[in-house]
Parts: sequence; C-alpha cells; structure tokens
Amino acid sequence: MMTKMSNPFLKILSTILLLASLFIYILVAPSFFASPQLYKHLHLQAQDFEFCQSNYTNHCPCQDPIRARHFPKAKWFRKERHCPERTQRLRCLIPTPPNYQTPFPWPKSKDTAWFSNVPFPKLVEYKKSQNWVRLEGDRFVFPGGGTSFTEGVNAYVHALNRLLPVSLKSGDIRTVLDVGCGVASFGASLTDYDILTMSLAPSDEHQSQVQFALERGLPAMLGVLSTHRLTFPSRSFDMVHCSRCLVPWTDYDGLYLREIDRILRPGGFWVLSGPPINWRVNYEAWETEPQVLEKEQNILEDLAKQLCWEKVAERDHIAVWQKRIDRISCMEKLKTSRSPKFCNSSESDPDAGWYTKMTACIFPLPEVNDVHVVSGGVHEKWPMRLTTVPPRVRSENNDGFTLKAYIKDNRTWKRRVTDYEVMLKSISSGKYRNVMDMNAGFGGFAAAMVKYPIWVMNVVPFDAKSSNLGIIYERGLIGTYMDWCEPFSTYPRTYDLIHASGIFSMYMDKCDIRDIVLEMHRIVRPKGAVIIRDERDVIVKVKEITDKIRWKGTVVACDQDGTFHSEMILLIDLNDTD
Repeated sequence: MMTKMSNPFLKILSTILLLASLFIYILVAPSFFASPQLYKHLHLQAQDFEFCQSNYTNHCPCQDPIRARHFPKAKWFRKERHCPERTQRLRCLIPTPPNYQTPFPWPKSKDTAWFSNVPFPKLVEYKKSQNWVRLEGDRFVFPGGGTSFTEGVNAYVHALNRLLPVSLKSGDIRTVLDVGCGVASFGASLTDYDILTMSLAPSDEHQSQVQFALERGLPAMLGVLSTHRLTFPSRSFDMVHCSRCLVPWTDYDGLYLREIDRILRPGGFWVLSGPPINWRVNYEAWETEPQVLEKEQNILEDLAKQLCWEKVAERDHIAVWQKRIDRISCMEKLKTSRSPKFCNSSESDPDAGWYTKMTACIFPLPEVNDVHVVSGGVHEKWPMRLTTVPPRVRSENNDGFTLKAYIKDNRTWKRRVTDYEVMLKSISSGKYRNVMDMNAGFGGFAAAMVKYPIWVMNVVPFDAKSSNLGIIYERGLIGTYMDWCEPFSTYPRTYDLIHASGIFSMYMDKCDIRDIVLEMHRIVRPKGAVIIRDERDVIVKVKEITDKIRWKGTVVACDQDGTFHSEMILLIDLNDTD
C-alpha cells in the first residue's frame, strides 16, 4: 500500500526538481559561457599541452648542444648525458618537420631515407669523398661507404669474416657494439648475417648520425666513452667494433679499453681498424709519424695482454683480439711479471651501468674450476640461444625461483603478444621496425616478437627490483639501463612502437608521470603506436594525460588464463589520430 502511494509522489517531486534546474540554467548559462576567462580555462583543461616552437623539432633534452657548452671538453665529458632539471623540462609537444613522411619499410629503409625526415645535408658534403651518404632528389641513399670502408662496407665485412676464427654465419656472434658508428653502415651489413648491432655515437658536428641510423631501421643510441660506464651490464657483447672511432684507447691507463673488457663476454672479440694497426704499411696514408704509431700500438698490445686478450689476426688495417674464456692460466703468468690491477668490492658491481664512474681496473670473471670451462657459462649459437635458459638464470642459487619466473614470463608474453596481434593488426603486417620495451623484464616481449622483421630496444630501469639486462643479452637480444624520470638518449620520432608494461606504477611516486608521457610522444613516430599495460587506476590517470596530448586511446580489459585481472591496456594507434 505504501509503495503504491509513494510512486505518484516521487514523479511529482522529480518534475519539480527538473523544472527548478532548468530555471537556474536559463538564468546562469548566458553569463557562465560569456566569461572569456572561464572559456580559456576550460579550453586549456581540454588541451593542456601545446606544440613547442619549430626549433625544437630535433630536440634531445639530455644531449642539448646549448646546455653541453657549460661542461668541460676534457675526456669528451661535454658529450655525455646532461639532462635538464625537472623544473626546466619542456612541457610541450615536439613538432614534426615540414613535409615529414612515413619512413620506408624494412628492408628498403636500410638503403634509403626521406630527406624531409632528417633534413641535414651537412654530412653529405663533409663525408662526400668517403661515400657515407648521398642526397638524390628528395631522399638520402646509403651506399655503404665509410672512413675505413674504401671498397664499401660489404667488402670490409667480408674481409673481417676471413680474419675471425668463427664465421659470421655460424651463430656464435649475435650481439655487437659498434663504437663511433657513423650512419651505422657496419651494423646494416651485419643484418645479412642475422647479427644484432647496437650502434653508438655521440651527438657531434656531423649532425644526427644516430638519427640517420634509426631512420634506416637500425638499432642505435647516443652515447660516448667519457667518464661514466656505458649503459650496459658486464659480459654483454659477443663482439665490439671500432673503425677509426677516435677513441683514445691508450690514454688514462687504458680506461676505455678496460671498459670494453667489462662489457665483452668471455670468448668475445674486439675488432680495431685504422690507426695504429699495421702502421708500417699504413703510416704514409695516415699522414702520421711512424714512431708515434709504433708507440701507440705497443701500448695497445701491452694493455691487451693485461686484459688476457689474445690477438688472433692482423691484416691490412684490421686487427682482431679475443678475450679468453677464463683468466686462470693467464693471470698466473702475469703475476710473475707484473701485478694486474683488479677491481675491488668498493668499485661497485660489474653490472652497474647507470651514471657509474669508470675505473681503470679489471673486473674478475665468474670463477671456474678448469681452464676449459667458460667463465659465466656457455652461450648457445643463435637462434637456439633465444629459447635456451640463459647461463645467469641457470647459475642463480635460489631454489629455482628465478628459473620458474623466467619460464612463466616467456609463456605469459607469448600469450600477450598473440593478444596484441589481434588488437593491433599493424604488428603482423610489417609496418613496424623500431620497437621499444620500456620495462623489459627478462625480455619476454622481445622474444615473442622476434618472428617479425623488427628489433626491440629492451630498456631495464636501473633501479628495478630485478635487473635482468644481463639475461636479456645472454638471450641474444639488446637493450640498455634507464631512469624514466629522465629523457632517453635518442632523437625525436625514432620508434614505431612503444610498449610500456607496469612502467607508470613503478614511477608514480618517483617523478611526474606527465613527463614520461611527453617523452613517449617525443620518441614515437607519427602513425606509430603505443601499448600501455598497467593497473586499472593507473591506466585511468595515464588516459587523462594522453587525452590532453590529443592521443585517441582505447582501454581494453586484460583476460589472463580465462580469469579477470586487475591490469588493463591502453592502446593508442596513432594511425587513427588526426
């Protein structure tokens, strides 16, 4: 009885309230929307981030040449990372250059790039005689020349292949570091052997060498041998290469050569071409006094012996050293003639590589009981290496916890990448080449993506609970340490796809996550894509920011093992964004 009586009453009350609301709206609305200050406020709330001025088109915040002038030139310190204070960071969107075009698809991009995307003709003129790059109409062409590649980079690589004790096609060499890479023609040639080369160069007067490399679809980042260690763990690379890279290898008690020893795996190769190699034949062409070159090579040879490197070949202007698989027998011999300086515990973890000072010492290798056993464990040949349990996982003494986590991680990312393929059709279409995983873990995402013609920059936050970058390299993948409270060492518009799993949860209380979103906007290419995976409440906050940079994002609930999960995905396909 009470319910029947109350229904008419509720209807009358609702009608009165609605009429009252309309009356207030009629009185207030004209003055409300007539206020220009209020309109401006609402407009800024909807579009919080505007575009920067056009002179920021190729802005690299931590390698800004204007800021760099305030730092000393000694030891190339000026070329290191010098990031702006958080209060000085740009809060605007980096604009694309006029007439920007989608880069050529791989593998055509290896040889061709649009001039409008990297409009810097200076390198064409400066290196014209060496045939690094040519400008033909509206595009750059990369013919494979170089300072040491007088007959072309392919001929140089063939010559190197004859000198190495293992074939480049054998799968023994998978991860390579090219120091002073130019436009990354060496790394481009090694792709024919299924070898993954991290090309490294500082920003310099030639303008955007690393940007050229990334535009070609080749792994590269800004970096320099200066005062801090390179941003890689110990025993990372199968080979390190320097072709007239201008690094003073014999200075500072061999500081930089000792850094190469830290990141070179036991059994790996160091390749040096150019001065002072084979100086007796080449000194006239190099226009250098033979006595100077002879002294430099003698010091170089002595440093290599201290590091227990064995020279395996020297011909023309190329020399190859191999790091021993252990240091037992070598160090016993050295102790009789000299005292090699080993790093002690106070000189930090050999895997540390984020703003860690270099020291002119030798890091001990993992202990072995026999001279025939490889320190740190044996790497399988590529591609078996990708699916074999890495030595660092096998050696963990924690009741198999790391091994179980590693196996589970691989299964998880295989399933997730399959889901991504459905959500983002461009993954399987070959549209993407340069991919970044901002929180790579064990490298499971990259491993699941290896079936496509892409490469992945596996980024591991330097303060992550588990720093697995060494494991990633043992799998035959590449990456770097990073602090996402700072900008990345790359140029704008250099990645086709950015994957960020759990990164915003990790940094929510460390810095302003708006800066992380703006950095993602800086480095992702127009018509690229971003996949953000995180906790539900975090995704809501990130979505508010991406809306303000006019990214059209779709939120998707995660379904794991058929059960509801608290994670969600924010999928941003910039191909659908105006």
